[in-house]
Amino acid sequence: MALPFGPPVLPTPQQLKDRISRLISNDSRRLAGKLDSLRRRVPADVDRAVGDLVREIEGAEGRLRARRASVPRTSYPPDLPISQRREDIARAIDQNQIVVVCGETGSGKTTQLPKICLDLGRGVRGLIGHTQPRRIAATSVSARIADELGVAMGRQVGFKIRFGDRLPARRSSN
Repeated sequence: MALPFGPPVLPTPQQLKDRISRLISNDSRRLAGKLDSLRRRVPADVDRAVGDLVREIEGAEGRLRARRASVPRTSYPPDLPISQRREDIARAIDQNQIVVVCGETGSGKTTQLPKICLDLGRGVRGLIGHTQPRRIAATSVSARIADELGVAMGRQVGFKIRFGDRLPARRSSN
């Protein structure tokens, strides 16, 4: 019995575009640019280039799976007022582009809001940004969140300040 061998069936541009749109934001932008540049190629060169692009997309999908798998488990201190309103806040964040959360000093806004965003799936395809007005606040808040999540500083949680970043290394096939 003969097996049907022949040239591999290449995905359509729309199929590639759909796969690219679901990747980590850095990979998504980079690979979308490569897909756009394929339109200007000589037809004979396109099949090889599409094959290369498919391999890059598969690598990016692997990075996304690894990032999803590395999301730390969250827990919320029951003594913080924000912990009792966690579901209301999560619903507001999920349904609105901008949410303003007001509460007393020490209510848990600074340390618990990023964890609520993490529970909503934010931070997998991109980063969860958390601004602080001072360098010391930025470093101490990120250290506190990393400690509460049980992760090493600079891995899943980091900070970015002028002249002293401590962010996770970008893993890309550039």
